[in-house]
Amino acid sequence: MEYISKNEKKIEIDDPSGKWTELTLLPEWEEKYYDVYTVRKHGKWVMLKALKKEYADDPKYLAMLEQEFDTRYNLAHANIVMVNDFEEVPGVGKAIITDDVYGYSLRRLIDEKRLTPKIVHRLQTQLLDAMEYIQENHIVHTPITPDTIIFTEYNENLKLINVGYDQVGSLSAQDTNEDIHSYGRVLNEVLDHLPTTLPRLRRIAKHCEENPSPYRSIADVQLAMEKRNSGQIFIFICTFIVLMACLLLWLVTKG
Repeated sequence: MEYISKNEKKIEIDDPSGKWTELTLLPEWEEKYYDVYTVRKHGKWVMLKALKKEYADDPKYLAMLEQEFDTRYNLAHANIVMVNDFEEVPGVGKAIITDDVYGYSLRRLIDEKRLTPKIVHRLQTQLLDAMEYIQENHIVHTPITPDTIIFTEYNENLKLINVGYDQVGSLSAQDTNEDIHSYGRVLNEVLDHLPTTLPRLRRIAKHCEENPSPYRSIADVQLAMEKRNSGQIFIFICTFIVLMACLLLWLVTKG
């Protein structure tokens, strides 16, 4: 069994109940305030996200962790790692419990020169689907990077981790633009490490990183991937409405 981290660190865990065993710290997943672990809960592998020791007893940061749990618990998407619970873990403290992810980060696949056509396709489809879902649910989050994108070990399905931090009434233009820019950065980095050139994808990635970008939402990027644009669809809809109106008028006149 291989985990997503190359630098994992086994940690002794004191739990007489036997509920929690085989705790492992994943240093490459740490954030400013958080550590990430794998552990067995009742024998089943799960992942934990908990505050670093220096923040663990601070009410401000505990509230921040709980807010993230509340936001992520309501997310349900095939390409976003599922959050299951929020509970006290011996030696760790309060932690968000998520499904475990068997596979490799996009960062690792880039570094080890293990990119495949299927991975590129997943970035064009599954990543955009997950990001559109996040935008539709008005989720504010840190920028998506190759470090927060996982590809499962057996079928190379894409999973996002640590995406949800807060849910707001509506996203600002800055939040939306940051999503588009971060997608462009990820795609450009992958294209930089492929043995072939993909001009259409490179153009889309470049447009994503432009300021301002011609794309106003992740949905616009999806349309570009499908070789369409919102203007063409708008024209199609208007044309369809006009044709239907003409048909209806003709039927009334004939009647």
